[in-house]
Amino acid sequence: MQTTEQFAAAQKAQVATAFTLAAAVLEGLEKAAGLQLQTAKSALSQAAGHAQAVLDAKDPQALFSLNAALLQPGTEQATAYARQAGDIATATGAEVGKIVEAQVAELQKNFLAAVDAALQNAPAGSEEAVALIKSTMAAAGNAYESVQKVAKQAAEAAAANFDAVTVTPKAAPAEAA
Repeated sequence: MQTTEQFAAAQKAQVATAFTLAAAVLEGLEKAAGLQLQTAKSALSQAAGHAQAVLDAKDPQALFSLNAALLQPGTEQATAYARQAGDIATATGAEVGKIVEAQVAELQKNFLAAVDAALQNAPAGSEEAVALIKSTMAAAGNAYESVQKVAKQAAEAAAANFDAVTVTPKAAPAEAA
């Protein structure tokens, strides 16, 4: 049984965790918004420079050269933006994952302590049922850990694939030359 003090402490911990989680998400959103603002400013500056260069072009060949030169930096910038956005999302997801993982571990610990306390008061002759409950809980914990491990591996594989995809466009022009 939980006392009023234990219940209040648990509620305080839950509120603190919720605010920590919210702060991590907001920090990720702030970084993403900063990246978008920086990208928009850069695009506007480049568009103004390109427009001025087009207006200054003296012949069609110069105009063609300007347009051809505009494509390569755009591809590189899009790749860089995608990489930075992916890094922000990955970092934010990792931070949220750590917070949630810590919270789940705490909840598991508290639940196991409560079950152990309840099993201490089990009537005589219920040893087999108690052993079954404990082994079921251990199996559930192992299953949770396995799922967590697979999820981490999947996230790492996705990040590696993303890195490979964002590196490929940069390598392709070098190979063509």
